[in-house]
Amino acid sequence: MPPSHVVILLATFQGAPHLPVQLDSLAKQTHEDWSLIVSDDGSTDGTVQIVDDFAKRMPAGRVTRVSGPGAGATYNFLSLLERVPDGAMAAFCDQDDLWLPEKLQRAVTALAPCAGPAHYAARTIITDSALRPLAPSRRFLRPLGLRNALVQAVMAGNASVFNPVAVDLLRQALPHAKRAGILSHDWWAYQVTAAFGASLIHDHQPVLLYRQHDRSEVGRNDTLPALAARLRQLLAGEFGSWMRANQASLAPLVPLMPVESRRVLEQLEIMLHASGPHALRAMRRGGFYRQTRAATAALAMSALSGALRERSGSPANR
Repeated sequence: MPPSHVVILLATFQGAPHLPVQLDSLAKQTHEDWSLIVSDDGSTDGTVQIVDDFAKRMPAGRVTRVSGPGAGATYNFLSLLERVPDGAMAAFCDQDDLWLPEKLQRAVTALAPCAGPAHYAARTIITDSALRPLAPSRRFLRPLGLRNALVQAVMAGNASVFNPVAVDLLRQALPHAKRAGILSHDWWAYQVTAAFGASLIHDHQPVLLYRQHDRSEVGRNDTLPALAARLRQLLAGEFGSWMRANQASLAPLVPLMPVESRRVLEQLEIMLHASGPHALRAMRRGGFYRQTRAATAALAMSALSGALRERSGSPANR
């Protein structure tokens, strides 16, 4: 594959109401060296026909449609990663967004100087269901890295692009992610790339319109109700179950990681399984932080209260 080729990975399910707009935005990308793989999870609403019609409009071989695993969006995206050809970049794509014309070009330009693994993401413009802009997504000011990645998902999947070295890392990590039952493909991808010392690039320029509607897989997280809901998840133990699944997915890869990443993950394991004061101490030793002081304080409260520990009789992964 040419070094500039990007394979767009689009997971679909009942996407007919909004998919044509997204596909049209892909066709208008200023970076023209791309191909598209669409994995459909059993849609019955015309999604498949929309994809097939789009494929006919494109040059032969540019669009491929496959059947998804039927296990939800996260596992549909994981299955798509397995289909990326060697030497290609990969970009996650949601079915109900609208990409701005320069989205791919900005990512390709940012990733081009990186010889090792590199993961690009960007801000988005949050919109209502009719794509009327509401607000830009948050700008993250604290550093990106493993100490943040293990406790917060800030590299949005719908804006994420990976260079070929990072794609190889993710494919090696895939079997462990599936066995662990991870909840979020983009959070997992941020953790894997960060754990192996990838260049982490977060573009301050918004690159897509992020549509909010009743069927959005993951809604916006910048409003007071959304932030309050995340605090409740932290204190109720739900967040801890997600973190334990992520930690289980990373554990088999630890011997391959840089020494510093191994040390950080040792503290994560203590934080997720120790009693309150010991968990808080591990959080501090590991240097874990979220992007705001208030969110980091909430994480400390959840560690101290024991909310991150597995509850008796609760599912191991969820």
